[in-house]
Amino acid sequence: MGEPESVTNGVTAGSGAAADNAADNADDADSLFVLTAALLTPARFPTVLGDDYPESCAALGIGPRTDGYGLVFGQDGTGARWTVVIDDVSLVAVAIASWDCGMKYDLSPDERSVIRVLPGWPLAVATSAPGLPAPHDPAPEEDSPPPLTPPDGTAWGPAQRRLGADLVALQWAEWRARMGGDGEGAENEAGPEGPSGAEGAGTGDGSPGPYRTVRQVLEELAGYVEKPPPVGRVRSAFGGGEAHVLRADGPGWSLVARTDDMAFVLLDDAPHEVLPVTRGPRLPALLTALDALAVRPG
Repeated sequence: MGEPESVTNGVTAGSGAAADNAADNADDADSLFVLTAALLTPARFPTVLGDDYPESCAALGIGPRTDGYGLVFGQDGTGARWTVVIDDVSLVAVAIASWDCGMKYDLSPDERSVIRVLPGWPLAVATSAPGLPAPHDPAPEEDSPPPLTPPDGTAWGPAQRRLGADLVALQWAEWRARMGGDGEGAENEAGPEGPSGAEGAGTGDGSPGPYRTVRQVLEELAGYVEKPPPVGRVRSAFGGGEAHVLRADGPGWSLVARTDDMAFVLLDDAPHEVLPVTRGPRLPALLTALDALAVRPG
């Protein structure tokens, strides 16, 4: 159907007062000047890190906690990038909410809340602390892990596929408008053809076409209903009225759907493509069942 305009997912939400004061404290190499933050919880985590919450925690070398973590992204006095994992989830949630409202908030984690400090950033943070050198990875130290790096925006793989699905969820109205109509009709999984009648029966080289893979994805999702997957594989968020927006991931695929509408699927094997699944006789029941097992923001 098309491709997401961007899958880099640069983080731009707010910068704390510490960053505003960086120029006055640039000689303090041990200080962390906070730029922004993110939540790492079962219902809300940076999808660049993994398909589910435990996998995302493992990517940072930490174990999953029921309450989750906060991720703080900043620079030290030399300009080096650092990611700080803290257990004070409420502090990070309040900071993000304040920044989203255009308010300043000085996010200053207590040292006792720090779980781990990692070099680099896993996300493409789109701001920097004034008065400091440009963001860069710190010099490697003995036994230190390699720096975290954001996904390559020119490539396509699991991280880019998940970020693409996140973007479709954020821009649902735009992607839905490209479909036209009311979303009713034959489900793509119900027959051998996709919306245009192309590629449903294969690609001509013996490999399955993308819509055959989409049908396999829907079968895997039905399997989630029978045997719940790791926490965070299926997430639900308020979509207006009584509808919810679903995000689900699995090996090689991501799904975005509204419980009152249709779905879109992205695949590792179909770079940049957003494949629609129209609302037929079986999709509504599947989405309702997935919504019932999904985790939701607290």
